Amino acid sequence: MNVRWRTTTLGDACPISSRKAEEFEGERPYYATGSVGALGQLLGKPELVTFAERPSRAGCMPKAGDVGFARMKGTKKVIRIDEALDGALFSTGFCFLAPSAGVDPDFVFYFIASDEFQRRKDAAAGAGIMGGLRNADASRIPIKLPSLPEQQRIVGILDRAFEGIATAKANTEKNVQNTRALFDSYRRRVFAERDSGWEERRLADVSVDFGRGRSRHRPRNAKKLYGGSYPFIQTGDVRNAKHVITAYSQTYSEEGLAQSKLWPKGTLCITIAANIAETGILGFDACFPDSIIGMVVDDSRAEVKYVEYLLQSYKVLLQAQGKGSAQDNINLGTFENQTFPFPDLQAQQAIVRKLDQLRRETERLEHIYEEKSSALNAMEEAVLHRATSWGVR
Repeated sequence: MNVRWRTTTLGDACPISSRKAEEFEGERPYYATGSVGALGQLLGKPELVTFAERPSRAGCMPKAGDVGFARMKGTKKVIRIDEALDGALFSTGFCFLAPSAGVDPDFVFYFIASDEFQRRKDAAAGAGIMGGLRNADASRIPIKLPSLPEQQRIVGILDRAFEGIATAKANTEKNVQNTRALFDSYRRRVFAERDSGWEERRLADVSVDFGRGRSRHRPRNAKKLYGGSYPFIQTGDVRNAKHVITAYSQTYSEEGLAQSKLWPKGTLCITIAANIAETGILGFDACFPDSIIGMVVDDSRAEVKYVEYLLQSYKVLLQAQGKGSAQDNINLGTFENQTFPFPDLQAQQAIVRKLDQLRRETERLEHIYEEKSSALNAMEEAVLHRATSWGVR
């Protein structure tokens, strides 16, 4: 162990900040624990609140130079308070530290962001209410500190390293977006650049069964309806599917089936509420509620995968038609009146083969980028561990 590092406790090096929310005029930003990321990222815009109407948990008002972390066991969220955040309100779900003289706040920030600290925090949080770390337990967590110049040198190295990693992450995400955009662009072009042999048809015109799902019983959550052997999918299951619906979270009993309808494998599902115009092809027989339209395609007139790709290309248009109500939705009438372009069956099948090929290549590239992103996340932790590894250099 390097002798330049001294052993102390978090409470001695960084006393728990006791700055409570003070009365103020007007509005101030409030950050809940969900508003902060694993490495200090602010996720979305904060809620603006008045002192009188602030949430009951908006009890912390840290000052510039403080650093904080989420108290909840298993939750890695850390934050640095700079001048821009001075005076903002934060949830009492955070524990804020006020580093003493000779302790660099940025070094403490990186220290509490390390997995080593997070493991110790979680172990100490076991006795807290609802798994949350108490101030007294936080104060006893050990920390090893080098001299202030050494802390600052380490912070400089980490700042540069994380800036590079952040750039690499941004480029990786951009590559993912570009890959998806290229596929979407090609798909839109396929349906836009059609020749005179294409016909405009309604979905019902190329279906042997077309209509909304059924869920007649009220209340819909009656226990007797569930727990059987009949898959029951909902709009979220359609949204989460990648073209083919292969998973479900609920099942209907015999009573549930009796008040619903069992649609066959291969049915195209189209959401018309909550998650508008999401599509997926059933990979099994299933029931679904009236927030989903079922389309059993006439195989002699249409290819179901063609229709699914077609509707995905029209998603933005269909979603726009559902805007403006208290809850965004469209209805069966939207599709009863809307026409879509259909070439002959052979051309549909050729389009599906090409789009399937491009989709597979897109997914292959996305997988590569996801692996790269995971490697960058691992690199972040390796860098943190190396720089703040409890005095072992």
